[in-house]
Amino acid sequence: IVGGTDAVLGEFPYQLSFQETFLGFSFHFCGASIYNENYAITAGHCVYGDDYENPSGLQIVAGELDMSVNEGSEQTITVSKIILHENFDYDLLDNDISLLKLSGSLTFNNNVAPIALPAQGHTATGNVIVTGWGTTSEGGNTPDVLQKVTVPLVSDAECRDDYGADEIFDSMICAGVPEGGKDSCQGDSGGPLAASDTGSTYLAGIVSWGYGCARPGYPGVYTEVSYHVDWIKANAV
Repeated sequence: IVGGTDAVLGEFPYQLSFQETFLGFSFHFCGASIYNENYAITAGHCVYGDDYENPSGLQIVAGELDMSVNEGSEQTITVSKIILHENFDYDLLDNDISLLKLSGSLTFNNNVAPIALPAQGHTATGNVIVTGWGTTSEGGNTPDVLQKVTVPLVSDAECRDDYGADEIFDSMICAGVPEGGKDSCQGDSGGPLAASDTGSTYLAGIVSWGYGCARPGYPGVYTEVSYHVDWIKANAV
């Protein structure tokens, strides 16, 4: 996250760290969001090329705030199955969404909780909050503490003006400030973009891609969750 501030424990109870384990070490590589006790939602490009039916060495951590500290609130569960969107396009990042089936159930509390979905086809408006442990500048360092930043949503028309009409699909939603300086970045991929224009917080986007990070005139591009609600509900079973 570029231009963000530290989150506090329990502020984003739906945020997950998606990690690879290797020889006893764990490495955060993407974000994810809690859908229910047994499923998480992440970006398709975070899992593309993995063994979808029998993934090994993948886990999610819920209730995490500071990666360098054991807060006692963490819940770590391995990923038992990956459900990648059947129309995901790795080159164009169309339909950049995947479900993660967990090998066990999360226990919900003040620090670990699901995030609601919008109605299928809902158009999010206003300011949104994006969170993650990704780099704090383009090509920069990763923070220990979860970062948050508030950015306004950008219309599809404006985003197509910024990137070109052939780059922005209906399955995408954009957010950022015109002058740059606030954005998601490397390592935030798969994580949540939360909106609350309905009066309650819901998952509006999944961190997907962008031209660099926080560059003027190039908003962050996210998977539009409202485009995929029916798919999520049909596949998280």
